[in-house]
Amino acid sequence: MATRIQKSEQEWRDQLTPEQYEVTRKAGTERAFTGPHLDEKREGMFRCIGCGTELFSSDTKFDSGTGWPSFTDPANLEHVELRPDNSHFMHRTEVVCKTCDAHLGHVFDDGPGDKQRYCINGCALDFSPKES
Repeated sequence: MATRIQKSEQEWRDQLTPEQYEVTRKAGTERAFTGPHLDEKREGMFRCIGCGTELFSSDTKFDSGTGWPSFTDPANLEHVELRPDNSHFMHRTEVVCKTCDAHLGHVFDDGPGDKQRYCINGCALDFSPKES
């Protein structure tokens, strides 16, 4: 596990775009079908936009039709934290980067087969294509 990263609110604002800041630092949600990486089909690794931690492999990405990048599993369970989220009168499970505490999205039990669906904001991710 990497060392936890802590920055001031101003440091996060300086590093991130306004949308990235709203989503990752204030637990916002990008509008469906508007974020980056939704249609990303290349092999590679999706990393946290805040700290670069490896979060999701392209091997687990699938088209859920929901408007956000969806994955069946994190690349490493040690890199994400799952927290209860009872906001907006709903009972959900929030997905957070363990290294920098960035809000990534939510996980649901309706993935393909008996898998879960990690529904992740595209603006919370950076993509590194696999080198050939």
